[in-house]
This record gives sequence, C-alpha cells and structure tokens, in this order.
Amino acid sequence: MRSTAILAAAATAAALAGCGLIGGSRPHADGTARIAITEPQHLVPANTDDPGGLQVLAALFTPLVAFDAASQPYEVAAERVETTDNRVWTIRLRDGLTFHNGERVTADSYLDAWNYAAYAPHGQLNGYLFEKIQGYGAKRLTGLRKVDDQTLVVTLVQPYREFRSLLGTAAYYPLPRAAFDASGAVTKEYEQAPIGDGPFAMKGTWQHGSRIEVTRYATYAGPEKPKVGGVEFRIYPQLDAAYADLVAGKLDVLATIPPDKLTEAAADLGDRFERSPASAIQLLAFPAFDPAFDRPEVRKAISMAIDREAIVKAVFKDAQLAATSFVAPVVAGYREHSCGEACTFDATKARELYAAAGGPPTLTISYNSDGGHRDWVEATCAQLASNLGVECAGQAEPNFADLLSKVDRRQPVGTFRMSWVMHYPSMENYLGPLYSTSGSANYSGYSNAEFDHLVTAGAAAASAEDAIRMYQAAEDLLARDLPILPMRYGRNNIGHSTRVGNVEVDPFGRVNLLRLDYVH
Repeated sequence: MRSTAILAAAATAAALAGCGLIGGSRPHADGTARIAITEPQHLVPANTDDPGGLQVLAALFTPLVAFDAASQPYEVAAERVETTDNRVWTIRLRDGLTFHNGERVTADSYLDAWNYAAYAPHGQLNGYLFEKIQGYGAKRLTGLRKVDDQTLVVTLVQPYREFRSLLGTAAYYPLPRAAFDASGAVTKEYEQAPIGDGPFAMKGTWQHGSRIEVTRYATYAGPEKPKVGGVEFRIYPQLDAAYADLVAGKLDVLATIPPDKLTEAAADLGDRFERSPASAIQLLAFPAFDPAFDRPEVRKAISMAIDREAIVKAVFKDAQLAATSFVAPVVAGYREHSCGEACTFDATKARELYAAAGGPPTLTISYNSDGGHRDWVEATCAQLASNLGVECAGQAEPNFADLLSKVDRRQPVGTFRMSWVMHYPSMENYLGPLYSTSGSANYSGYSNAEFDHLVTAGAAAASAEDAIRMYQAAEDLLARDLPILPMRYGRNNIGHSTRVGNVEVDPFGRVNLLRLDYVH
C-alpha cells in the first residue's frame, strides 16, 4: 500500500505508451481529446494511486477541494470546509451535484465511501489516509457524523491543520449506492464502469490494454464546466510508441515525453513542447541499520561527491532538476538549498571529509530494475568512485517491493533509491511520511524525537506561518542528519497536438481536463 505511493513517480516516468489500438486514427468531430495514460491498476478511488488511474478518476469525480496555482486548497464539491481548532471539521457540500446515474450526492455518499476505504479488511491502497480520523481501524469511523444531507462533521484524533488539503485526494471521493453490493462491498462490475460525480461520465466500459472513454456529463453542476466534448484515454505500455503517435497526429496530449526523445521534442513539436513543475522528488537513502553509514560526515561526503547538475544534463536531458532541498518547490515553505553545503558539489572537500570520517572502501546503490534507473545509478557510481576513491556498483532488484523486503530484513543493500510524489501540497506530506519515526514511508529507519515533535506541532499549528516555521526547523534537522539525500525534482515534460489548447499538467502529473480546449 505505502510503497505504491513511493513508486508513483517512477511509474509515471517509465510506463506511459503504445498498444494494439494504435494502428489508425478515428475522426473526433465531437471534440474528443485523445490523451495517453498508463494502464490503471484500479478505478475505485480509495484503491487507486497510480498515474493512469488517478487521471481517469479526475475526469469522473469532483474533489471536495482542488488546488490553485500556488498549491493552496479551494472548495469545489464542498461549499465550505470550516474548523475552529483543526480537530473538528465541518464540511458543507455544494448543492446540486449528482452521480452520473442521477443519484444525488449527499453526506451519506461520503460516509459510505470513507468507511469502506478505512476498514483494513477491504484492502484499499489509500485506506491509511483516513488514519487521522477517530475510530480508524474499526468497521466504521467513529469520527464521522452526518448532520444533514449536505453537512458532515469529521473529528480527528488530534489537531491537523492540513486536513483541508487531505480532502483533495482521490481517497476522499464519494461513491454512489450503486457501487456497493448487498454486503456493503464495492462490486467488481463497478470498477469496470465507475459512476462518479465529475465533469465526465464513462462511455462504455474499461477496455483493458486499449482505452477508456469518457463523455461530458450534460447536467454537471460543478463550478467549472469542461470545454472538450469527451476524452479518449489511450493506454500505452511504452513511452516511445505514444510519442510516435503524438508526432504523427494520432494523439493529442502526452504528459510524459520519453527521456530519449527530449532532445528532438523541441524540433518535432515546437511550442507544443512544454514543461511545468511536478511534485516528485528522487532520493538516495541510507539504511539506519548499516554501521558503515553511522557517521553523518560519511553521508555528507557522499552527498558532496555527487554532481547532481551533471547527471541531470547528461542522463535526463534536463527532464528533471537537481534537488538541494527535502521538499519539492511546488509547496509553500520550500527553500532553495535548504540542504546547505551537503548538497553542494565539491569533490576535493568530499574526498577529505570521507577519508577523515573513515568511509567504507566500497559503495553500493540498490535500485529496482523495472523503473529505468540503471543509467543514473551508473553515472552516480562513476562520480563516487572518481571523487571519493572508492569502488561503487549498482545492485538491481526486480522491483521496489523486493528492494524493500531486503531493507525490512536488514540485509545488505548499501544505499538505495527512493522517490516520493505528494498526496497533497504541504511540506508535512514530504516530511511526515518519509522521516517521522512512525512515517508510512520511512524506509531508511530515521528516528529523531525533536524532528517528530516539530512535524507534529506544525500539523497542529494555529496558522500557516507557524506551521511552515516548524516544518522548516524540522527540515534543518534533516540537513544536519542526512538520513536521505535529495537528488532530483521531477518535471512534467509535455507534448500536445495542434488540435488542443490550454494544455496544463498539474504537479501530480494530471492533465487539467476542465481547462483543456479542443481547437479544431
């Protein structure tokens, strides 16, 4: 469940492209845009955290809140989200929203969906996102209460000022009564043709390995209506095939241009090749159980021996950016170079520091071989070997789960790669899961009571300013302790056809379907 979130960035970069359907192009006189996606793993909101599935669900559902250009939440399906203490939250729903089968969206639509998602036996990938609500772990969340059809009250275990943003995740979408069988389980049939409350409705069923089609929902009562008549999500297993279709005019939007096509994309697409900020951050972790990395000076020397800019240019062709902070630039409170000297390339000082600290003569970088990581791992090892005077090699594991299994068993892995894509825009969503002692993605095993206190205090702070101040103080501890090294920030590398305009891809990697316009 939790490792899937870590892999989301890798999945986006490694898995978008071509399939059996792409042999010809159909006319789209109805204003249907053709967008490339990965094959979704699931299409039930609480069980979906892969890029392709989340893109489809963004068409089919209306979030309680969305995020503006400054990554601040604003109400969409919610009319108001209010609290006086960051612990008890009142959500007033927008009137008039209906599911695509005509059923009215009410407080029960949310209560039923959230209770189903949060109950562990249902095995929902995003179920843990409800752990801050009272009663998490029971069959029904005791912290959920319906006031009337348009109002629900949520009581949290402790104050959490980021809860408004958490409401913007797919896990918090509502479900219609038609999603459930008599036992209260979501049916297999529902996932093949989900009924949502969003600007688009399913057209037919999920055509696995081929396409998912949606059409504009005529009676959609949301605050912003789509401009395109529909979307054909074309499922590709390989990036290069999707890019070829884009250049040939058979595809309208590709949100992830393959790295080996970036140098030619500007010539092929002209001003239809664009870039925008993404929330992904790529990391290099030190397992806390390995005594070879006990000393922070060893970790700092390794960091200073890596020329991040050179790797970004040589391996990624500027598709990513060198990271020098522990949170991505898309969140409030981000500070450039918060990692300080440790993330500043200095080969001479790195070698001196490494020798003085007694760094190990051999280094290993473990990575999952299914994520396209070999080239940057080899480039990083070459730098470490040259700049520190050590031997360095990559160690490939079949997938990230296999790598984590070795970490869990405390088997030798050397350093190991990780990545993170935010669930919602907040410093806390980077710091808490990755570095808190009980963090859901704290695979390095870092534990610092002062850090934990600062993150918890920030989440309960009365003001955004106080929260950011505490989060930044916690980040300063990471810059000192260096349990994980920031390596690269993600970027959206976007291509589109001449048929569409207003192409925007958000920090989550999703095409904004409400802004997209079909121009011919």
